Amino acid sequence: MSLLARLGRIDGKNKQVKIFASHDESQDTVEERSYQAIKHRIHQLIVDDMTPEEQRILSAVNHDSRQIEAVIYKYCQRVIENEPFAVPRGHIPQLVADIRDEMLGLGPIQSLLNDDSITEVMVNGPQKVFVERLGKLELTDVKFHDNAHLLNIIERILTPLGRRIDESSPLVDARLEDGSRVNIIIPPLSLVGPAVTIRKFSKKPLTVENLISFGTLDEKMAKFLQACVKARVNILVSGGTGSGKTTTLNVVSSFIPQRERIVTIEDAAELRLQQEHVVTLESRPANIEGKGQISIRDLVRNALRMRPDRIIVGEVRSGEALDMLQAMNTGHDGSLTTAHANSPRDALSRLETMVLMSGLELPVRAIREQISSAIDLIVHQSRLRDGSRKITHITEVQHMEGNTITTQDIFRYEQTGFDDVGKAIGHFVPTGLQPSFMDKFELNGVELPENFFMPEGRTMEVYKRSAMR
Repeated sequence: MSLLARLGRIDGKNKQVKIFASHDESQDTVEERSYQAIKHRIHQLIVDDMTPEEQRILSAVNHDSRQIEAVIYKYCQRVIENEPFAVPRGHIPQLVADIRDEMLGLGPIQSLLNDDSITEVMVNGPQKVFVERLGKLELTDVKFHDNAHLLNIIERILTPLGRRIDESSPLVDARLEDGSRVNIIIPPLSLVGPAVTIRKFSKKPLTVENLISFGTLDEKMAKFLQACVKARVNILVSGGTGSGKTTTLNVVSSFIPQRERIVTIEDAAELRLQQEHVVTLESRPANIEGKGQISIRDLVRNALRMRPDRIIVGEVRSGEALDMLQAMNTGHDGSLTTAHANSPRDALSRLETMVLMSGLELPVRAIREQISSAIDLIVHQSRLRDGSRKITHITEVQHMEGNTITTQDIFRYEQTGFDDVGKAIGHFVPTGLQPSFMDKFELNGVELPENFFMPEGRTMEVYKRSAMR
């Protein structure tokens, strides 16, 4: 996209600048209208009068914020000299920042994306912008002027990605430059106007130590998961929307040894693995003619020909579940994936349903046998009422008994209540049961202490007797 297009020019013939579309002035205060008008004039002046050197500064790939703000400040001064009372002196830094965001960022929501305490930004039409902060939703005072203004920002998000959104294709999944995931849906599907949901990524990848400090899991659970990854145990991370599945998958995948070749497959690339030998694959939607779609299932099949040591699927949603299970059953031990589910048992039912979506008419028992032999461990994560995220179950998938897949919990989170400020009170406990895949630990040289799974307060003698039973 050219610099002039990024700055807002809509037409080279009439030299107009598309800063803000018309809007219902009755909804704005006089002060707000005056502030927007002055922004409009400064923005237009920059587009019309900038020098080649200023154009170089504004169009640089690696922006220098101080130089950009110095350019904008100069034009602010020119306008304010002619209208000295248009903007109070104390508001000029905010004016400069707002114009910078309109020109080079994502407009009103840029400040929210820059705020590290915010994990999600939700735009419900032009007049309502919510954020998630510390696991709780808040309504902000950020507003777009109208649908056209919001659509301009949406176009700015999608254009660098080569994606499109219009009435014939009114929804899209994409990602920002920093890896944050964005979902966009527009009218006629959205009745409140364009809706944008941005799941932000932390600038610094979270580590297992971070999850322990957040209370997502404890040290013993972390050591167990690390041992499972090194022992090439197949792991499914399950949980509801926003429960932190992708974050946990990122952390668990960090335990994979550096020497192994990893292939990741996602709809929008979110995983940020630190290993050196990683191949990242991303699905592709159909083009404007309805052709050229590459699905997750296509990528899973292709990954099998890429000599992977581990396959990581960001999320299984439909028929690709069958291909993932077959990969786990045919020599790709230690693979990882996530799925939406409300409990470990529900995760197994979801997998069964997704396999049926593959289009193959398989007997239910055959599907369950595939699942029980492929998945070794389910790590289930939940977002509690106070907004905190906890790994509530680490559950082993055992074997078939009749037509039922048997499971057993290895670790659980037991909530005992809430404190005075509404924060969940509870603790992580081992159930005292050893997983039946301990032979994988031995084969891969992974050792855990003999009393590792022993609950607190139980003697070794009592623990051994209960384990034998």
